[in-house]
Amino acid sequence: MQVAIIGLGRMGANIARRLFKGGHQVFAYNRTLEKTKEIEKEGIIGVYSLEEIPKKLSQSRVVWMMLPAGDPIEEMLKKLTTLLSQGDIIIDGGNSNYKDTIRRAKWLKEKGFHFVDVGTSGGIWGLKEGYSLMIGGEEEIVEYLSPLFEILAPSPNYGWGHLGPNGAGHFVKMVHNGIEYGMMEALAEGFEILKNKKEFNFDLVKISQIWRYGSVIRSWLLDLTADVLSEDQELKDIEDYVVDSGEGRWTVMESIDLDTPAPVIALSLMVRFASRQDESFACKLLAAMRNKFGGHEVKLKKEE
Repeated sequence: MQVAIIGLGRMGANIARRLFKGGHQVFAYNRTLEKTKEIEKEGIIGVYSLEEIPKKLSQSRVVWMMLPAGDPIEEMLKKLTTLLSQGDIIIDGGNSNYKDTIRRAKWLKEKGFHFVDVGTSGGIWGLKEGYSLMIGGEEEIVEYLSPLFEILAPSPNYGWGHLGPNGAGHFVKMVHNGIEYGMMEALAEGFEILKNKKEFNFDLVKISQIWRYGSVIRSWLLDLTADVLSEDQELKDIEDYVVDSGEGRWTVMESIDLDTPAPVIALSLMVRFASRQDESFACKLLAAMRNKFGGHEVKLKKEE
């Protein structure tokens, strides 16, 4: 299958690579031309303007966007609708708000396009391990795209699925990220308690390694935490400043709208806000964990 990937950040580039290695013909476009040139060296076909996409891909075209939520998606969709043909398929694999996705799907359908939302989890490890794909859209279109999802997922038979109409995929990814907030916060708080029990002088690396095997709380997040601590138990070069991508906020707001209590997710979001004001070991660890699984930026302390 032919597919054009728009946006060659870490995840977009790795999605392009995984699809290419899986035997699909992949075209890649990025606003920064250097990234396109770089990935072109791997055999992926570089596209240096959006106008080239409809000329290089045969119908029905599949265009997969991996762009930041909000205006970048909005602007790209407006451009694509002037270039593509009716019946072409546009995929949003980013972290868009599901309400925006529902609105965009309706607008695109009126123009004759198919739209699929794919909540994508896997961070910088997806190229090797595969991606978890939470998909919303028309059932027959998702079925048509299944060869792509089978390659991107950890297995053709698990790690991906069609969850409902447009918006369903991004809604599930939103809740997924809210849960992630709570799990990360619990780990960070637990290790801070251990660190502050000075009389035992705990080796946090040793504890994290013990918990990784056989423990009820063993998990990939714990594996990444162990990696972080093994590099520097004191996290002395990391500021306790934790960014939130917005999905935790949306999850909390949705829980309020649905009268559904979500105290753990809500409090973990509040802690991220607090990290921007006061120094905290737990927040340093959160920042380091985000870097490990998603390649997110870590704010380093300035030398005095």
